Amino acid sequence: MKIVHLLSWGLDSGVALAHWLSLSHEVRILSINYGQRHFRELESARALCDYFHLDFVEVNLEALKTLMHQNSQTGSLDVPEGHYTADSMKMTVVPNRNMMMLSVAMSHAIDIKYDAVSFAAHGGDHTIYPDCRPEFIQAMNQVAKVCDWHPLQILAPFQDFTKSQIVKRGAELDFPFHLTWSCYKGLEKHCGKCGTCVERKEAFELSKLTDPTEYL
Repeated sequence: MKIVHLLSWGLDSGVALAHWLSLSHEVRILSINYGQRHFRELESARALCDYFHLDFVEVNLEALKTLMHQNSQTGSLDVPEGHYTADSMKMTVVPNRNMMMLSVAMSHAIDIKYDAVSFAAHGGDHTIYPDCRPEFIQAMNQVAKVCDWHPLQILAPFQDFTKSQIVKRGAELDFPFHLTWSCYKGLEKHCGKCGTCVERKEAFELSKLTDPTEYL
């Protein structure tokens, strides 16, 4: 199968890439700059593409952040720290982010006649992020089949995985976790305090694996 994979170059999307490559699929990468505070992740995307000998393609949609202010990723809200609660996690939601990114990836996949578009929504995101729910993935699959004469599939290989299960899958694949970036604060090192850093730490702890991440 030929797959366009959306790579944020966080832990989830990185392991998803390794997963597809391990199954001998042909993968093309798209990383999207939507004006996120943690644009540092795009440097990790380049590093991982080098590691896997893939072309790095970045799409610049940075102007979109001028339309989205009421969140901590493209707006002025502070990044919440500690374990996510329903309210603090909602502060990190960029409105309709996955649909925007999937739409761009779908256009590219149609143009180059690939079979599918992949993204790394996972089970732990379902309760808060509307665009990570199975219902969203199923709906996008229906859209992908009818939006053009060239039908596509939308793939989310980890939609039923927890974060620790993704880490375990990465370990099975000897994945270079040290090249990934999760922190939402966009500093030179992971802050260790924001919700994504806390989740990252816990995923390694629950998996009983060494966390190679440098935290402040």
